[in-house]
Amino acid sequence: MPNIEAGLKEMMEIEGAIGAAVVDYSSGMALGTLSSNKSLDLTVAAAGNTEVVRAKMRTMDQLGLNDAIEDILITLSGQYHVIRPLTSRKGQGLFLYLAMDRTRGNLALARHRLKGIEETLEI
Repeated sequence: MPNIEAGLKEMMEIEGAIGAAVVDYSSGMALGTLSSNKSLDLTVAAAGNTEVVRAKMRTMDQLGLNDAIEDILITLSGQYHVIRPLTSRKGQGLFLYLAMDRTRGNLALARHRLKGIEETLEI
């Protein structure tokens, strides 16, 4: 079972990956980050995407939806950003964040790989 560092390395092996993080959405702090792109500030991304996760969870609560978020996808003209809240008891309050180059990445495969990483990640 991979720890956070090994999980980040696995995330960066996903085709097209340019940045990966494990984030605590109660504080907005990244527990770990890896990037192949110096212009991608994962600390800022972690804090900003924390607001996205919080807003979605608040909205689901207000709507009375008794469901779980699998992932949140943000598409940019040149990138995909995938946010995957962890569902394990130990992972409560955390999410995986993956930024991908849209021209090199396969979104379906990336979502599948993130699910596998989540299932084996040891927090």
